[in-house]
Amino acid sequence: MKYYVNANTSGKGNGSKECPFQTIQEAALCAGPGDEVIVAPGIYREAVNPVNGGKEDARITYRSEVEKAAVITGAEPVKNWELYEGNVWMARISNAVFGDYNPYTTLVSGDWFVAFMTAHTGDVYLNGKSMYEVTSIEKVLHPERSTASWDADFSVYTWYTEQDKEKDETVLYANFQGINPNEENVEISVRRNCFYPEKEGVGYITLSGFTVRQAATQWAPPTAYQEGMIGPHWSKGWIIEDCEIYEAKCSGISLGKYLQPENDNKWSKLKYKDGTQTERECICQAQLEGWDKERIGSHIVRRCDIHDCGQTGIVGHLGGVFSVIEDNRIHHINNKQNLCGAEIGGIKMHAAIDVIIRRNHIYNCTRGLWLDWQAQGTRVTQNLFFNNCLPEDENLVEGNEMGEDIFVEVSHGPTLIDHNVMLSDCALKLATQGVALVHNLIAGSFTAVGRGVLNGAVTKAAPRYTPYHIPHQTQIAGFMTILHGDMRFYNNIFIQKEIRPALQKMADTMTDSEWTDGNLIAGTYPYEEYPSSEEYAKQFEGYCGMGSAPSDRYYNPLPVWAEGNVYFNGAKPMSNETAVVDNEHQITVSLEEKEGSYFLKTNLYEHMPEMKNRVITTDILGMAFEPEQKFENPDGTPITMDTDYSGKAWGAEPGAGPFAECAVLKM
Repeated sequence: MKYYVNANTSGKGNGSKECPFQTIQEAALCAGPGDEVIVAPGIYREAVNPVNGGKEDARITYRSEVEKAAVITGAEPVKNWELYEGNVWMARISNAVFGDYNPYTTLVSGDWFVAFMTAHTGDVYLNGKSMYEVTSIEKVLHPERSTASWDADFSVYTWYTEQDKEKDETVLYANFQGINPNEENVEISVRRNCFYPEKEGVGYITLSGFTVRQAATQWAPPTAYQEGMIGPHWSKGWIIEDCEIYEAKCSGISLGKYLQPENDNKWSKLKYKDGTQTERECICQAQLEGWDKERIGSHIVRRCDIHDCGQTGIVGHLGGVFSVIEDNRIHHINNKQNLCGAEIGGIKMHAAIDVIIRRNHIYNCTRGLWLDWQAQGTRVTQNLFFNNCLPEDENLVEGNEMGEDIFVEVSHGPTLIDHNVMLSDCALKLATQGVALVHNLIAGSFTAVGRGVLNGAVTKAAPRYTPYHIPHQTQIAGFMTILHGDMRFYNNIFIQKEIRPALQKMADTMTDSEWTDGNLIAGTYPYEEYPSSEEYAKQFEGYCGMGSAPSDRYYNPLPVWAEGNVYFNGAKPMSNETAVVDNEHQITVSLEEKEGSYFLKTNLYEHMPEMKNRVITTDILGMAFEPEQKFENPDGTPITMDTDYSGKAWGAEPGAGPFAECAVLKM
């Protein structure tokens, strides 16, 4: 059955084409398996709660009749601004507007959130763009330009909130820099979600073609109930496609964790157990409570434009397993730099078990893709990454991290990263093991090699033990700390970028850090001291097991493999690596945008050596050490890397990098 919705209709409808519902929620109360809800262009100021789920063979589909013309928003307009002083205006909002959730009394908070300033979950928007919250009226009257923001000029558009308890009103003060807000589109976020089921297990829903914006979402760490403007809320089989998603206070889409009442932000609330221990407890509890392949995950997020969110474009812990994230543009995430902490990135996934992330453009984020804990069976392929680092020298303020295209943290693998273009100053942060990099173009450095796996104790040993799983399942097979190594580098191109002086200055402050080393030199050389597979095996020669003398052999770094890589502009291989190193030619590489597409501009292929590399397969890559799982497809079938970034055939003896041909390199 088809139900129709039109925000511009008058009176009560019955959902027919001739007499449509006025709200999407009315249709959501009726729609069942196999039904379609068709939504006319218009603005829908509601938090849609899909009460019914579909079935695997009978989905419920919510579709914008005209792509992106149906707008679901968590915001309401404000037209009662009164001039307060200078460029500052004041508005009073009855707290009855907010119901049981007032974003202007609710602070952004949770595990791994660094509360360096007071931040409410609400926001004030001027013509669709969020302004900057400050902590006093004085800072509204006399705003200071933020050097941390990526848009420093707009950072002087500030706002502040307080409560008038006697009148039960939220009072807002905002500096509009000479603009009359009553003549512009000024809105405030009032709802925490836009399309999100209140109950768990509402599966097999498709959300197609909507614009979704401006919700007052809460911080979403892995040890808490994770919410977004859109999310399946601990269910299976959602499809989110062809949507524009922007201006979430924290996260745009959540594929994340359900509420565990006794273990929700337990670290920050009770304080006595370290956060990593409470996270281990979250994972074990979820397994006991039904976290498995039959009930959870297997979502698809595709062809969406996700941007200008404060924490993440897509976030997920446990609930995103077996999912596919493809053909999206994810950009300008955390650019205001008004939220700080771990859990920030274009995509931030914990437990990305058998998750495929492919053909996305991820750029202009303070961190691109962050795979944290349990990246097992994860494949990152055919993606374009760029500017995932603080892009301007004035943004390099004390306390900021360097940022990178991909961060893989304390996971045991197998994690396969192949046929990607990575152009940021730092390509990968690798506080992990069990990763294979194959056929990538890498213009940034590796950081945190051999580091970043401790809990932060000062004098005590505090390694982080993280779980690994039965292959292609959620069941836990064991826990182990990170030994480092177990890395494979095949058929990649490394290009050393010119190092910005301000970034080098920032990197110099990090050399003694446990969490990173500030390395800015491209290439595999950070693995210089790691053993080959033959050297590693020698430690166990003559070893007869029980009764042998004590040894460090079980805790030494794991081996590293490298073959078929090419290095330019001073990028450095490991000294024992057989590689092509070209120090003669200067390689340039940049992107050019034309009509919404990106083209790679480079002289690289004028100087590429003729190569006859092996076609890389599951058999060549072998098994990740700890889970003893092969680098293979989610269904257990082997992988043969015989096609390139664009899907063109490599041939029997492929070259290095992501492209089989060097014609017009359209990304």
